[in-house]
Amino acid sequence: MLQKLTRSSTDKAFLGICGGIANLFGISSFIVRLIFLFTASVSIWVYIFLSWELKDKPSL
Repeated sequence: MLQKLTRSSTDKAFLGICGGIANLFGISSFIVRLIFLFTASVSIWVYIFLSWELKDKPSL
């Protein structure tokens, strides 16, 4: 089944964007946060866009 990108409700430092990306790809959220940090000039705009567009992951 195809997974959708959602905000993480458990692995979040600010809004759960990096945690959601990490869950989607099955990697550590620390690595995703490092990538966002090293590409800050572009990733800040991506982060803002994703914070508007992504829904919270439904609680089970």
